[in-house]
Amino acid sequence: MLVPKQHRCMHSSTCICTKGHLSEDAIFLVYQYLNWNPRLIALLSCVCKWFDDIAKQLLWKEFCLCRAPKMMLDLQSSGSHNVDGNWKALAKLLIYCSGCSKEGPFNSMLIPGHFAYKTRFSRTSGKSFLIPQCRMDVLYTSDPCEHHDQGEDGDLGFFRGIFKSFSLSRVRKMLIDRGAELHPTEVCPYCKAKIWSMLQAKMVPKSACSRLGAYEDCLDYYVCLNGHMLGICSLLPLSDSDEASELQ
Repeated sequence: MLVPKQHRCMHSSTCICTKGHLSEDAIFLVYQYLNWNPRLIALLSCVCKWFDDIAKQLLWKEFCLCRAPKMMLDLQSSGSHNVDGNWKALAKLLIYCSGCSKEGPFNSMLIPGHFAYKTRFSRTSGKSFLIPQCRMDVLYTSDPCEHHDQGEDGDLGFFRGIFKSFSLSRVRKMLIDRGAELHPTEVCPYCKAKIWSMLQAKMVPKSACSRLGAYEDCLDYYVCLNGHMLGICSLLPLSDSDEASELQ
């Protein structure tokens, strides 16, 4: 699908290309036929402010509902306000591993972000990242995205997640009660909100390392004001039996 040349524009708040586009109904049908292809949504969003607005309101929502229907149903079960307005950020979280930079919150080497289309999110796994006082909260987390042979750090794993009704969660209340400080410079790579360090707040349970297969002293994760989670860990080496099963 191509935007006519005379209606192309730079992605900015001053975009005035409001005439000559396909109707929203037509765009919906086209992207439904394309199975809500995220690359094509992102591509046109970058060059057309008018299309980007439609994508934020409609297309990214449909992508999320198509990609993870049970998870989306649960996230919305306490009211659509939990995710409305953040569909683009949620869509990015579903398919994008943010990596890290030397200047980022993880203070690690440069590992570029990349698409990770087949990530699985689990509510059950999310319990492993919550201390006992917060186990009633609902957190969906991904399997670690593995990056092998990263210098002295060995194999690194990046993981991400999202809280249901974060504004009402025990985790948020405890972070505030403990006076946890927001990171002075870094923000969430998915929604640009400020982030808390769960390690700094002493809210990283040992069960998180067990779930990820990570060293206990090499795991850190952050939660943003909108309830998105991102983390990094140093993965334990595979045992001989694990390696054999992977080769089969």
